[in-house]
Amino acid sequence: MIDINVFSQILSLIDRDIFKKLVSIYNSDKHQKGLTSWTHLVSMLFCHLSSTDSVRDISNDLRSTTGNMSNMGISRARSKSIISYMNEFRDYNLFKDLYFALISSLWNKDINHRKELRSLKR
Repeated sequence: MIDINVFSQILSLIDRDIFKKLVSIYNSDKHQKGLTSWTHLVSMLFCHLSSTDSVRDISNDLRSTTGNMSNMGISRARSKSIISYMNEFRDYNLFKDLYFALISSLWNKDINHRKELRSLKR
């Protein structure tokens, strides 16, 4: 049995086909500077879930999870300057549309939790 951490399980809920389609629509990996859209998403989710306050914390904390990065779908932790650059220049609509696509996907799959999903749509 493979031991997968909780963060990897959360990432597995994201439909990669939907994400790849949105990346191609927004052409967000065109000038990636070594940080793909997926790595950017993983970094920002990691930031949010670990309650980090700075880009330095994101970079350092991701470096400390070296053994688990392959489970997250990233090859290595990026520097704080690259993460900061992508936060400034990558189109946020990619992530906004991913959010609403995932909500719609969950809406169709899970009828029992529609009340909670309705509050998330707001």
